[in-house]
Amino acid sequence: MTDPIRLLLADDHPVVRAGLRALLDTEPDFRVVAEASTAEQAVALAATGQFDVVLMDLQFGTGMHGSEATAAITAAADAPRVLILTTYESDADILAAVEAGAGGYLLKDAPPTELAAAVRTAAAGRSALAPAVAHRLMDRMRTPAQALTKRELEVLQLVGEGLSNQQISKRLFLSQATVKSHLVHIYAKLGVDSRTSAVAAATARRLIRR
Repeated sequence: MTDPIRLLLADDHPVVRAGLRALLDTEPDFRVVAEASTAEQAVALAATGQFDVVLMDLQFGTGMHGSEATAAITAAADAPRVLILTTYESDADILAAVEAGAGGYLLKDAPPTELAAAVRTAAAGRSALAPAVAHRLMDRMRTPAQALTKRELEVLQLVGEGLSNQQISKRLFLSQATVKSHLVHIYAKLGVDSRTSAVAAATARRLIRR
């Protein structure tokens, strides 16, 4: 008999964790070893070497973001695989998670069979992407000249949150001239001429989330 896949559930909502545990416990080859209610706690637990796969939410309220936690976890030697499980499917979220080293990206409305398959795929060291996420990544590859870069998405996400160029430059450790340059490229790619129009267009295309 093969060893079970050892899981860590990282989500700040107790009801979500309970639901995931109940669902995953029905699979004979899974074992939910622990839960984390913060990203920081997930990083600390993952470092103990007790897990094969971490199911990671992206948004934890205050504190570390799920992508930051993913990067911290996957940077370690013999790290567990991280499977993002979230409600967000914007390009900004997907690219940040993939760049951080996530082995998969699944949406919370995925059918139980799809979730179980993704966990097994991630545990085997292969990429597990929700169909909608894979489709968005393919679209970016087909039209690279029109696709916003990860940094442009970061800038635009902060514009959408109401930050000024000066605030964005401090948040991302960029000069204000660089921020303005990114905005010029963003406007050109989206075919708009203002911050408001850029945010509206990007939100409609699910490039960023509001």
